[in-house]
Amino acid sequence: MSQAPPPLGTPAVRREGRDKVTGAARYAAEHTPPGCLYGRIVPAAVARGRVLAVDAADALALPGVRTVLTHHDAPRLKQPDDPILAVLQDDRVPHRGWPVALVVAETPEAADAGVEALHVAYEAERHDVRLTPDHPGLYTPDTVNGDYPAVRERGDTVRALAAAPVLVDSTYTLGALHNHPMEPHATTAWRDGDGHLTVHDSSQGATRVRDSLAAAFGIPPGRITVRSEHVGGGFGCKGTPRPQCVLAVMAALRTGHPVKVVLSRRQMAALVGHRAPTVQRVRLGAELDGTLTVVDHEIVTHTSTLKEFVEQAAVPARVMYGSAAGRTAHQVVALDVPSPSWMRAPGETPGMYALESAMDELASALGMDPVELRVQNDPAHEPDSGRPFSSRSLTACLETGAARFGWYGRDPSPAAREEGEHLVGTGVAAATYPVYITSSGAFAHAAPDGSYRVGVDATDIGTGARTVLAQIAADALATPLDNVRTEIGSSGLPDAPVAGGSTGTASWGWAVHKACVLLRHRLREHTGPLPADGLTVTTDTREETGRESPYARHAFGAHFAEVAVHARTGEVRLHRMLGVFAAGRILNPRTARSQFIGGMTMGVGMALTEASTMDPVFGDFTERDLASYHVPACADVPRIEAHWIDEDDPHLNPMGSKGIGEIGIVGAAAAVANAVRHATAVRVRDLPITPDTLLPYLL
Repeated sequence: MSQAPPPLGTPAVRREGRDKVTGAARYAAEHTPPGCLYGRIVPAAVARGRVLAVDAADALALPGVRTVLTHHDAPRLKQPDDPILAVLQDDRVPHRGWPVALVVAETPEAADAGVEALHVAYEAERHDVRLTPDHPGLYTPDTVNGDYPAVRERGDTVRALAAAPVLVDSTYTLGALHNHPMEPHATTAWRDGDGHLTVHDSSQGATRVRDSLAAAFGIPPGRITVRSEHVGGGFGCKGTPRPQCVLAVMAALRTGHPVKVVLSRRQMAALVGHRAPTVQRVRLGAELDGTLTVVDHEIVTHTSTLKEFVEQAAVPARVMYGSAAGRTAHQVVALDVPSPSWMRAPGETPGMYALESAMDELASALGMDPVELRVQNDPAHEPDSGRPFSSRSLTACLETGAARFGWYGRDPSPAAREEGEHLVGTGVAAATYPVYITSSGAFAHAAPDGSYRVGVDATDIGTGARTVLAQIAADALATPLDNVRTEIGSSGLPDAPVAGGSTGTASWGWAVHKACVLLRHRLREHTGPLPADGLTVTTDTREETGRESPYARHAFGAHFAEVAVHARTGEVRLHRMLGVFAAGRILNPRTARSQFIGGMTMGVGMALTEASTMDPVFGDFTERDLASYHVPACADVPRIEAHWIDEDDPHLNPMGSKGIGEIGIVGAAAAVANAVRHATAVRVRDLPITPDTLLPYLL
C-alpha cells in the first residue's frame, strides 16, 4: 500500500475556495447585525485649510438620517497610534479627501442623500502637491520604511564614478500607484450590552486593529474583538487600520447601534495609502569586462504633512550586486497629499525597476549580454553589511530562466525583429526581497476523537494561509491534512503579526509548528484517554525570532519578458513572461504559483497600464476608479509562467521557507521595459510605457 505524500510541499487545494465561489464566505461589509446603521464619509473638498462650519440641518431633516458626526461633536480619541486615525478631532484639513464628517442613517441610500445635503464651509489655504527633484522642502530623513538608514556609503563613491571606464547615469521617474484590492475597505462595529466591542474589519491583521482601537478609544484590549475572517485582497493598504474603522466605532458608540462604514472606490486613493512617486538617479560604473566598480542610487520621494513615510527604494541596491564602492541615499518632502504607505514590496518594487533598467543600459553600453552581466556581479556576501547569505540562488534563477525562456537564441541587436507591423523584443531583470520573520503566538489542540485544531490570528488575504498553516500543522503532528482544522482571522486567537512584508507564513507557521511539536510531545507523555475537552498547548516564538541572525537572508528571482510594439500606434502588448524564483522551500506549489503569477501581473500593470496623476490645481489624484486607473485585464496577460528552485536553507525557520507574496512583483516592470527597449531601440525611463510616450520615437 502506497503512503500518502507528506503534507508539506504538496499542492493542497485552498480550504476556503468553495466558500468563496459559492458566496458562503462573509467579508467585513457583509455582516449586518439587527438594527445596523450605515455611515458615509464626507470628504474634504479642499487640498489644505480648515473647516469653518458644517450645516447639517438639511441632512438631518431627511428621512432615515440619524446623526451627523463632525469635529465639534465626535467622540474624543485618547492616544491614536497613527495620525491618519485622528479623524474628526479638529478643523484641520491636511489633504483633499480627508474625512470632515460622517453621516449615519438607516439605509445606505439615506446616508448617501445625507452626504449630498450636508453643507461644509472651508477656509482654503495654498497647497503644494507637486514632487520635483529640486523641491526646496527636500530633506534627508534619519531612516526610511523598514527602519533602514536613509544613507549608506562604502568606499569612495565620487572617485570611483570619476575613474570608471564605463559609466551609466540615468534618471527614472515613477508616478504614484494605488493598491486597489477587489474588496474596498469596510468596517462593521457594535458594542454589546456588557460593553464589549466587536469589529469586523477588512484588515491584514486583526491583532493590529484591536491594539490601535484600544489606544485610540482607551478601551482595554481584552474588551475588543476584531475579526477579519475573509479579506478580498490588500497588497499592503490593509496592513494598518484606516479611518473607516475608527469612524465606525465612533458612530457605534454614539448611536448605541451597530454601524457599517464602507469606502467607495473613489475614496480609496485619499484614505488607504498609495505607493509614493519617486525620482531615481542611478549611476553605475564598470570595468570594460563588466565588473561593477561603483553603484550609486539616489531617491527623491514625497510624504504627507500628517506622518513621515519614506519609500525605501534605494535599499535593494545595497543587496544586489558587488562593487568596491557604493552609495544609496533618500530624500523626501512633506506635501499636502494623502499619506503614502505600503504597496506590494514597498521599496524593492520601484527601486529594482530603476536599478535593473540601469543594469540593462550598462549591458548595452558594454556590448554584453544582460544575463551574463548580472551573473558576473553576483556577490558572495551582502555588499552593504558584509554578512554571508543564508542562501543566494540568483545565478541559478537567471540561468534556469534563460534556458526555459530560450534567451540565448535571440538576436541581441535592438529593433531587429519584426513580425508584420510589430517590433518584438525580449528583456530580463533580477528580483530580490528580504526575509522578515517576527514573533507570533499559536495554539494546537488535540481532541479525544483524534482530530486536531490549530489557531493563530493570521489573516488570509487571498494567499491560502488557512491551507498552508494546516499543512505545517499536519506535518509537525504526523497526521493526515484532513485531520487538522485551522482557525484564523480573530483577535480572540493568539496574537500574530499582519499579513504583510512576506512575513505571514514564516512567522505564523513557525508558531504553529512549535505549538504542534510541543503538543505531540505532551501526547507522548500522556497516559490514558484524553479529557473530554481535549489537550491544548499555547505558545509563541518571541525567544526564537528575537535572536539576530548572522546571515543576510533574502529571496531572489529572475524575470524574462517578450513584448510586441505596434510600429505605427506605439501600443505595447505582452506576448509571454517567465519568472524563476528562489524562496527557500516551497510549502504549497499550487498557492505559491498563484502568488508568483499575481505579483508578476501587478508588475506588468506597473510597466504598461497603471498611472495616477496628481492634479496640482485641484490637489488630488485624477485616476480614482478602475475605469481610469487601468489594472491589467485577462487580455493584457496572455501567458505567464512561474517556476522556482527549491533551496535547502537551515537559517530561516523550521519549515525552511522564505516569503513569496512580494518577490513576484519585484523586477517585473523592468523586464517588460527592457523588452520594449530591445524591440524598439527606445529607452523609456518613465512608467507606464503607453502609446503616447513611445509613438514620438517611432514615427
